[in-house]
Amino acid sequence: MQHSAGGPSPQDPREPLIGPLDLEENVDDALAVQAVAFGLSDDEIAVRRHIVLRHLKSPGARALGARTPEGRLIGFVYGMPNDRTQWWSTVVAGYLRAAGCEDWLDDSFVITELHVLPLHQRRGIGRRLITMLTETAEEPRSLLSAIDTDSPARHLYHRLGYRDLARNVHFPSAPSPYAVMGAWLPLRRS
Repeated sequence: MQHSAGGPSPQDPREPLIGPLDLEENVDDALAVQAVAFGLSDDEIAVRRHIVLRHLKSPGARALGARTPEGRLIGFVYGMPNDRTQWWSTVVAGYLRAAGCEDWLDDSFVITELHVLPLHQRRGIGRRLITMLTETAEEPRSLLSAIDTDSPARHLYHRLGYRDLARNVHFPSAPSPYAVMGAWLPLRRS
């Protein structure tokens, strides 16, 4: 079977299936992916479960999942139109204001979480999840935060068109600083 430079062909039976994800119904499977991908403890998972379920009540919140042909969830992404009253926005607002980028909090779609199991990373799954989720956004731009290190995730975001808007952003109880990144939509495909 021929393979393109971008990974397996769409006809490849090993290709993950990406589509809408009922995150409320699949929250435990999604958090299990996040726990492995991000190294979360059971206590952190319990806290995040409540956060995810609260986010899903936000207008415009939506999720996509990547599943094996057998149906096992191996990656997911979710996001929503930004709301300045949400906790994340209130934390990053001062950092963005100091960088002259506070206007990015308006009329932006926020990627809240994007995680792929390590065994399935570097196969284009994260790229497909984030581009598919943002291509239906009504907002002209997108925001996200990522740990402020030279990581494969940050390299992906830069290749998609995200740029650093604020760095060394500290979230309460997070041990590492984050970068807030923004991109005009649609995201770059190549």
